[in-house]
Amino acid sequence: MKPFNRSKLPSSPAMLLDLGKLRAQFTGLNPRDPSIWPILPRMALLLLLSFLVLLGLWFSLLQGYQDTLAAEQNQEAKLREEFQEKLARAVNLEALKKQREQVRLTVNQLEKQLPSKAEMDALLSDINQAGLGRSLQFDLFRPGQVLVKEYYAELPISVRVSGRYHDIGAFVADVAKLSRIVTLNNLNIQPLPQREGVLAMEATAKTFRYLDADEVTAQRLAAAAAANAKAAKK
Repeated sequence: MKPFNRSKLPSSPAMLLDLGKLRAQFTGLNPRDPSIWPILPRMALLLLLSFLVLLGLWFSLLQGYQDTLAAEQNQEAKLREEFQEKLARAVNLEALKKQREQVRLTVNQLEKQLPSKAEMDALLSDINQAGLGRSLQFDLFRPGQVLVKEYYAELPISVRVSGRYHDIGAFVADVAKLSRIVTLNNLNIQPLPQREGVLAMEATAKTFRYLDADEVTAQRLAAAAAANAKAAKK
């Protein structure tokens, strides 16, 4: 390594004088009145203020860009989830179509088990004949008020029959085997004291029928009117 040569340092009196003048301009400055400062301190102050202003603008713009970037990243994540979901549906499209067809066939089969309004009398007769065929005595067979739902109507029937235990069981099985849907609810079986070996069964038989086109339209209009009335009250 070459030795440090002190002879190469600036030792010119003119240069030392210039450095002294520059240093003197930054000495004894009045911070309350920069307007009276020498030119170099004023230029340095102007550059510093410009740098600080640019730095503040940079950070403010950068913060805005960061917010925009975060929003776009969230949107990207959401779009990715939607894409994955739609991709899974597209992959399983054929299976979903087959499933929908199976559901449609099941619904059609169930609808066929629901009688129309014109077939209700025949269904009531079938229930009555099922009891008579098992040698049961009908003490009560009274259809109730029809309950209209959104797509079907429900008819409750109060039934009270009397007969032997096995005959009542066979009657319940025959009702379950009817081609139309009939359910027995609120079963109550008790022995008849005055008749040995004879039981009395009380139940509510419920059968269902589908609504015709006019009934469906009327039901939908009634539901819409009720919804509008409810919304008006609010």
